[in-house]
Amino acid sequence: MAKLIFVNLPVTDLDRSIAFYEAVGATKNPQFSDDTAACMVFSETIHAMLLTHAKFREFTPKAIPNAHETSEVLIALSADRRDEVDATIAKAESAGGKADPGPKQDHGFMYGRSYEDPDGHIWEVVWMDMSGAPQA
Repeated sequence: MAKLIFVNLPVTDLDRSIAFYEAVGATKNPQFSDDTAACMVFSETIHAMLLTHAKFREFTPKAIPNAHETSEVLIALSADRRDEVDATIAKAESAGGKADPGPKQDHGFMYGRSYEDPDGHIWEVVWMDMSGAPQA
């Protein structure tokens, strides 16, 4: 069985975050969602758990940082085509996200852009043509 990834993200407005992630292509799994959390499915192996701050605090004693001011992680998702990168960024921006909080990456064989969700979490979307990648 393939390993699964569940990225847990604290959010300030669960309904707004659900709508945002649905707009960029994730699907809500109601089996693992309630009024404190939503499981957003990107693929069979990639999930984002959107957690209210109260719910997030149940899992860690550490302070919840303001992701608009600090970065702890950059989450990257692959795209099947180069134009899918731009389409995803456009969807994120029209859903209330911020397009390109970091520099665009264009290395010919690899193309990437990023968006910031309403809570400041940064997601990168990257397309890569492995046949054009430099050899080690």
